Amino acid sequence: MNKEQKLHKIAEEIKQCRLCKKGGTGKAVPGEGSPDAQIVFIGEAPGKEEAKTGRPFVGRSGKFLRATIQEAGISEQDIFITSPGHYLPLRGTPSKETVIHGREHLIRQLSVIEPRIVVLLGNTACLAMLDRKIEISRHHGEVFYQDNRTYLITFHPAYAMRFPEGRRQFIRDFAELKKLITLKKLAGD
Repeated sequence: MNKEQKLHKIAEEIKQCRLCKKGGTGKAVPGEGSPDAQIVFIGEAPGKEEAKTGRPFVGRSGKFLRATIQEAGISEQDIFITSPGHYLPLRGTPSKETVIHGREHLIRQLSVIEPRIVVLLGNTACLAMLDRKIEISRHHGEVFYQDNRTYLITFHPAYAMRFPEGRRQFIRDFAELKKLITLKKLAGD
C-alpha cells in the first residue's frame, strides 16, 4: 500500500468513526494534501464551509491561511492540512475528548506523510500534538523538537484575521517558517 492509499484508508476510518462524529455535525473533514508533504498544518476543527465541502480550511480563515502559505513561497504540492476535530463542533470548539481522540488519527497521518515540519495553528493543535495548552501569544514563532518531529507554533488564522497585531505576528511566524524550510533543506533533512 502506498502513502496515498494509506492516507485514504485513514480518511475512510475517520468518516466511519463514531467517536470522531460525537459532538459534531456535517461532512467529515479528514484532511487533504500531498502524501509526500514537507509541511503539515494542523488546525482546530472544521467550520461551516468545511463541513459542507469535506475539505479543510476553505472558509474565510482558510483562504487567509492558504494565501499566507502562497505568499511565503510554499507550494500546495508540499503541504498537507488537517486538524484533530474532523466534524463541525456543535459547541464552538471541539471538546478535549474529541481533540485527544483526534490525535490518534493525526499521529497515523504524520507517520505516513513523514513531514519535515509540523505547524501548529493555535491552542487546539498544541493540545492535540503536545498534550498541553500553550500560551500562543508568548510562544508563537517558537520552533521545538519533540517525538522526532520539528514543530512551529503560531496563531490560528481566524485569530490573525480578527486582530491586527495577531496578523502581523502570524505573518512574522511564516517568515520564521520560511527560514526553517531553508535550514532544513541545507541540512538535508
